[in-house]
Amino acid sequence: MRAMLLDQPNQMSLETMDDPQPEDGQVLIKMTHAGICGTDTKIYQGKIPANYPLVMGHEIVGEIVSGDTTDDFTVGTRVLVDPVLFCGDCFHCDRGETQLCPNGGIMGREVNGGFADYCVAGTTHTYKLPDEIDGKTGAAIQVLTTVLHAQDNGGVGDGDTVTVTGLGVTGLMHIQLAKARGAKRVIGVSRNAHKREVALALGADAAVTHGADAKKAVLDATDGVGADVVIECVGAMPVLAEAMDLARLGGRLIPFAIYPSGQAELPFYDLYFKELQVLNARAAKGRDFDECIKLVGDGSVDLGALVTHALPYTELNNAIQMLIEPSDERLKIILEGV
Repeated sequence: MRAMLLDQPNQMSLETMDDPQPEDGQVLIKMTHAGICGTDTKIYQGKIPANYPLVMGHEIVGEIVSGDTTDDFTVGTRVLVDPVLFCGDCFHCDRGETQLCPNGGIMGREVNGGFADYCVAGTTHTYKLPDEIDGKTGAAIQVLTTVLHAQDNGGVGDGDTVTVTGLGVTGLMHIQLAKARGAKRVIGVSRNAHKREVALALGADAAVTHGADAKKAVLDATDGVGADVVIECVGAMPVLAEAMDLARLGGRLIPFAIYPSGQAELPFYDLYFKELQVLNARAAKGRDFDECIKLVGDGSVDLGALVTHALPYTELNNAIQMLIEPSDERLKIILEGV
């Protein structure tokens, strides 16, 4: 098969490899669509440790070709792949916290992923994709599962005022999901005027820029109290500090982005004085996939609106450069099988 092989950071090329062979409890999948995200760019750049040489890609949709098939998952079945690997035997797995398994990993980082003609996945890690969800949209569902897991951790629900800082792909998913879960008011915050317009079109009650405008919008919407939940999706320490400021006393803070290592100043007194709850999310659980497929299938969350570019997977190097370079209008990039 052909695959985009990352030999080492910043060195990737199209190579011919042996087709992967499914073991017991696995299926061979022909990749039709695969999303690319910021995690992929960090693996490419060497900012996230990975097992090189490596085929990246963890947002995978494809068709079953062979392997441990069943009556429900036959050859030709369209599936969405859960890329999170776990042992099933450790302390965390026994508690149902499979996303925290210390013996696990993720496809496209510890083991080969989806930026290739074929990949293998466990039968317990495949979910049937309904006909009404196209492949490009389906490939974005894996991201939504992590968004859902974060909002579950943060208890986002009826009557909440939710503020989302950063209106990229994940921020716009958080906007829609919070509304679908019954949030009373959802406020988006971004420096980007186009993305603020997108947020409003997708259901945000207000969309403002950072700083004084954000503070005023939140206080006006809450009679001076502050947001019940602030979800930070930028990944910059100054914005995380702003998120802490926007939360009410006793509020909840979800730092959804990946933050750079090293020292940085944060208003930790606010964390203490406000009694803020900080609720992180690393990866989804398997159960999140069925719920997200339903949310997309019934129109509660529109992922198709977030897909702005589609390229053959053989153009992965170009796609990574597109993600690295700032853009006001680019959102989700989906790679397609060829």
